[in-house]
Amino acid sequence: VPINAHRETQGLAGAQVTQAENEASYSSSSSLIPHPMEDVSISGTPSSSQCPQSASFSSTVTTGTSLSRSTEGSKEMEQSNLLDEKVELLINFLLQKYQMREPVTKADMIGNVVKEYKDDFLEILRSASERMELVFGLDVKEVDPINHSYTLANKLDLTYNGMLSDQQGMPKTGLLIIILGVIFMKGNCATEEEVWKVLNMMDIYSGRKHFIFGEPRRLITSDLVMEKYLEYQQVPTSDPPRYEFLWGPRAYAEVSKMKLLEFLAKIHGTNPKSFPSQYEEALRDEEERARARIEATAGTSAMASASSGFSHPY
Repeated sequence: VPINAHRETQGLAGAQVTQAENEASYSSSSSLIPHPMEDVSISGTPSSSQCPQSASFSSTVTTGTSLSRSTEGSKEMEQSNLLDEKVELLINFLLQKYQMREPVTKADMIGNVVKEYKDDFLEILRSASERMELVFGLDVKEVDPINHSYTLANKLDLTYNGMLSDQQGMPKTGLLIIILGVIFMKGNCATEEEVWKVLNMMDIYSGRKHFIFGEPRRLITSDLVMEKYLEYQQVPTSDPPRYEFLWGPRAYAEVSKMKLLEFLAKIHGTNPKSFPSQYEEALRDEEERARARIEATAGTSAMASASSGFSHPY
């Protein structure tokens, strides 16, 4: 469902998942993102390092889409606010299931969260799914249309679960995707200042612990580098030393640039062709991936044929 960047937005109150005795619980009184990620500019101005030139790109990242509508009368507004609360509670419930590696059914969601608003279930699920995608980098997918069973999967088919060794922690895939997006839109490398400029607009600051992402500098410059999703290096010939981010080998192996561009375009409320240079690069990436798959398949077939034709001397 496309995200309309001009829709009214609200903070995602009530989505923090707390932990007690290694079990996730949820509370409707806390804030998922203290301030909505609005007007986050991923500018296309080239870095002062030796990065390739990149096309201009200015995006509004909106973490939450409200169910609130321009209505007349307090009754309608109250109803809308109640539906928003259900969306927030459903986000908590889905995160809980993700942390516990459990599937979830429509009956689970209605029985535990939606309850008397079951007639609005699809709208509540749609809004919750949008927020899960943008904040946590998770797709809510229906895997069994007969029994209405759903699962949560990492966006862009990343093998990273977003929680590192902390199995009860909050998924951090959404932050990784945003950083990879900044790097891609900046010409495949972005200075540290450019990355933090975007993250600061999302209320994420170096040295300030974030309840979802922990200490962000350590996560970005150490953990994600160790996971080989990012490379963090000194800008050549910079004095005093300045640093830049590039995609790591695991990002190049797993991330389709076209899927990433589609995600960024969706956030911006447009289509991938609106960014022509990135779109052309994404097309080349798709062709290379298709060629690699064909070569891998051919190699596997050749090995299988050789194996079947081998006769043991005894």
